[in-house]
Amino acid sequence: MQNEEETICNERIFNDFFESNAKLLRNYLYYKFGDLDQAEDLVQESFIKLWNNCSKVSTGKAKSYVYTVATNLGISITRHQKVKFKYQDYVKHVKSDVDNQSPEFLALEDEFKVKLDNALAKLSDRQREVFLLSRIDKKTYKEIAQLSDVSVKAVEKLMHKALLSLRESIGNI
Repeated sequence: MQNEEETICNERIFNDFFESNAKLLRNYLYYKFGDLDQAEDLVQESFIKLWNNCSKVSTGKAKSYVYTVATNLGISITRHQKVKFKYQDYVKHVKSDVDNQSPEFLALEDEFKVKLDNALAKLSDRQREVFLLSRIDKKTYKEIAQLSDVSVKAVEKLMHKALLSLRESIGNI
């Protein structure tokens, strides 16, 4: 094992590492995801994770560690935003179709939307993404697998878990 002065856990070494890499990482994330505020947040989160795991990350691997963590966080945020926007579009579409309905129907619909929103929020990001792509965008499991870069079997399993969770939260759908 390295002595403490040579590890990234040493505050001076960590600060030097941060100073020499934070701006480059921020620029990389900005170019990759196109959002400067998000890039700055991701840099902070990545370096916090590095500090929290400094005993597990050698000084030589620290740069690749923060880049990998930041990229993965950025991809996760992007994936979540896509699902969120698709769901918002769906809600707007449904709302515009039922404006002429009875007040009782609208009240029941609002109550159901709240239940659905809460149930969807409880799903993992991957389950929510698969469910919405299948049920809202009418994508096949094969298309979802290609979009998500996973196997069809993984999509089937995620969908199964999502449906079980939704049925438990709001009943049969």
